Amino acid sequence: MSSASESTPAPNGRPIAEYGLLSDCSSAALLHCHGSIDWLCMPRFDSPAVFARILGERAGHWCIQPSTAFTAQRRYLPNSLAIETTFTTDAGVVRLTDVMAARTAQREHDLGLDAPHEVLRLVEGVEGSVELQLELAPRPEYGLVRPLFRRTADGGRTFGGPNQVAVTAGVPVEVDAGTMRATFTVAAGKTAGFAMRWAAVESPAPLPTPADDVAAAVADTVEAWRSWEDHHHYYEGAQHERVQLGSRVLKGLTYRPTGAIVAAPTTSLPETVGGERNWDYRFAWVRDASLTLQALYIGTCPDEAVDFVSFMTSAAGGGATAEDSLQIMYGIGGEHDLSERELPHLAGWRDSRPVRIGNGAWSQTQLDVFGQLLDMIHRYRERLGTLHPEIQHFVCQLADRAASSWEGRDAGMWEMRGEPRHHLSSKVLCWTALDRAVKLAEGLGVDAPVERWALERDRIREAVLTRGWSEARQAYAQSFDSDELDAAALLMPVVGFLPATDARMTATIEAIARDLTEDGLVLRYRNQEGLNADGLTGEEGTFVICSFWLVSCLAQAGQVERAQGLFDRLAGFANDLGLLAEEIHGATGEHSATSRRRSATSA
Repeated sequence: MSSASESTPAPNGRPIAEYGLLSDCSSAALLHCHGSIDWLCMPRFDSPAVFARILGERAGHWCIQPSTAFTAQRRYLPNSLAIETTFTTDAGVVRLTDVMAARTAQREHDLGLDAPHEVLRLVEGVEGSVELQLELAPRPEYGLVRPLFRRTADGGRTFGGPNQVAVTAGVPVEVDAGTMRATFTVAAGKTAGFAMRWAAVESPAPLPTPADDVAAAVADTVEAWRSWEDHHHYYEGAQHERVQLGSRVLKGLTYRPTGAIVAAPTTSLPETVGGERNWDYRFAWVRDASLTLQALYIGTCPDEAVDFVSFMTSAAGGGATAEDSLQIMYGIGGEHDLSERELPHLAGWRDSRPVRIGNGAWSQTQLDVFGQLLDMIHRYRERLGTLHPEIQHFVCQLADRAASSWEGRDAGMWEMRGEPRHHLSSKVLCWTALDRAVKLAEGLGVDAPVERWALERDRIREAVLTRGWSEARQAYAQSFDSDELDAAALLMPVVGFLPATDARMTATIEAIARDLTEDGLVLRYRNQEGLNADGLTGEEGTFVICSFWLVSCLAQAGQVERAQGLFDRLAGFANDLGLLAEEIHGATGEHSATSRRRSATSA
């Protein structure tokens, strides 16, 4: 429960844990627990933001909340990504339900196709009579544009600028200086509906849902999500509700038109407050998306996997040779050039500059991607059925590329911007690529060079076991012939390279748990001057996914009670909606960095 009477920070400094995710499987919004949408990009995840107040106080928002002091409780409506916020005041209780609309009557796997690019908000009176305030300030292009905003008979509409938005409101509104405002009262049993729809500047004026129809549209979108979940309801084991929530959140980060999966719906939420490690994650990483599908395996049907593999094959031009266009990441429409630039007009979350759009890592060499993608395809081999000949060819070239490239240096899975290294995790994932390719060979429908793949796989294993071991640390190190630790070594048991009970692996697990943790949570690596230099200033925070890897390794090593204790602690950091950010400060429990998918968006 949160309270508006408490001292609250500036809008671009609110705790990340106070936000929840809305999605229409084309884009996403972040909704604060006090009723303000402070981040919204339309029509795609990577489009310029219409609301970006989380990064700059004047960069746009849409807030509906009581006019007087209140407390707020919220939840996801069961089996959906609709957020219901209950506001309690001295005068009464109202309920606010927020969704990003699905197309009317859309069901099951069609969820997200032809999204209307519309936000629906419904206020319902529960007890007494509550006065509320509405403030809607569209600020396209990340707050650069204050559009001409005119009142209309049923709400308002913008004119000029890079796009159009139109609003319907179930109460009288005023528009001034590019901002819509209203003060209105909702009594028990009464409702007020609101809708905002986006359209391209060259398109006809958008027609948002009429205010009187918002309740029905909200209910239809909730049913769309429930039908998708019913169609994917395979898991009934431990942590069932968390698994199902995680599946919905990860589905919400899928760009349904192409099958791409974004690493996050946001940009430039920092790894450390005031630092420069602020990245745009609204793109499709091969690694992150593959890990997403691994996570979805127990709670999804093969459709998402088929869509993503098809997307990756086509985005890479069907090939994975050095002459082809395989990258570590793509735009969600298959774009290749993701050049990075800064937005100096935005102060950033808690004044963490620079704010960036685009991501310079798109041109890096990261050898682990071959293993990540082939491991996922191997996991889904039975559900995928017979692979299309173009995908068979692509799989073979991925394996060939791993076999020919593993001896090289790369930026590693953490995308270090310093000098390339012989990252141990990259070698292990190249081993994984070849191991899975050998196992997939019979189903590839081509004359696969299995013997050569197996030979290179064994060479990689020998190199890792000899050059990857640090006598000084008595652990597998970050890179060949080094003594630094890296949490990515915990992937060795996860991918089956070594059992967690192997003496050296057990020693590595213990070394990471002892020397690469802060407040009991795992760092990726230690970044000190002259040590693990990644080309950036500032500190590293603890990464949630690395702590979950430690959970897995401890469980595989037979230390189940210890693994369960760490899992429960990590799950306890989830916010009231069940969401986790990429990084958690163990001492305070505060979330930092983005609600990035690969770090377990749901506990």
